[in-house]
Amino acid sequence: MQNEGGETQNIRLARGGDEAAFAALVERYAKPVLNFAWRIIGDATEAEDIAQETFVRAWRHLPSYNENNAAVSTWLFQIARNASLDRLRKSNRKPASPLDDLKTEPASAQPGPADSAEQNELGRAIAAAVAALPEDQRTAFILAEYHGQTMREISAVMDCSEKSVEGRLARARKLLRETLKTWK
Repeated sequence: MQNEGGETQNIRLARGGDEAAFAALVERYAKPVLNFAWRIIGDATEAEDIAQETFVRAWRHLPSYNENNAAVSTWLFQIARNASLDRLRKSNRKPASPLDDLKTEPASAQPGPADSAEQNELGRAIAAAVAALPEDQRTAFILAEYHGQTMREISAVMDCSEKSVEGRLARARKLLRETLKTWK
């Protein structure tokens, strides 16, 4: 799979030890990886740690990355998902709702000042409903709806079939509709 924006070239250069090329990848994907980890784990501080761990793991595993198998974004989200799940298992807890962490959520996830109170309330209701989804459904939903990943990319991140992703998304959307029916 060919990656856009010179990402494949940056990977090749980084494999040769070019730290600036890897820094360009980090700069491009820092916010998406941070927001993904935050939505999975529900804690801003831990999400920052996970994002950092994602890029450390990516640097270490540059030789194993194959651009013919996955886009750089898919590869990084897969690493971030694994790091997030490792963190949850290690702490032996379920993800917190992002609502529990509103004061310290990543700046890129915070609503802007122009948002109305109603939009903020709806956003919080959606965030809570997404956080309450089972992990597999939450991951599929976040990748599809927040990060625009295709079924193929999501199946690569989650190491399952595209049909399985479709089912997880359908169940997630159904649960979200049911949960949000009662809103307002």
